[in-house]
Amino acid sequence: MAETAPGETIRYEAHPPMFRNNPLGFVLSVLLIPVAIGIVILMVWYLSSLARKLTITDRELRFEQGLLSKSRMEICLASIRSVHVRQSLFQRMFGTGDIEVFSAGDSPEVTVKGMPDPNRIRELTG
Repeated sequence: MAETAPGETIRYEAHPPMFRNNPLGFVLSVLLIPVAIGIVILMVWYLSSLARKLTITDRELRFEQGLLSKSRMEICLASIRSVHVRQSLFQRMFGTGDIEVFSAGDSPEVTVKGMPDPNRIRELTG
């Protein structure tokens, strides 16, 4: 469960999905299961997906990375200047997209690839 301050409400919380993010890669990995390489690919992909989490509360945006060692970035919603959403054709078909969050300067503070419902993230942070 996510750590929140008293009175803080979680408005969005998600890990990048495996199938919706790369359906062709997922199907190919499943087809390679009889050769055993498919299981390795799926396990690495699953752990990579679990290692990233985006949380938006009514006060801040949090992005966490890592399983054993963790990296956590927090940005106050009031200081977010803009949010860019990029979606390929497959990402649009499956409802995922890449997010860039800008608060100050010309480079993004947070970049998250393959998040579900990216336009909702943009609405919640803007």
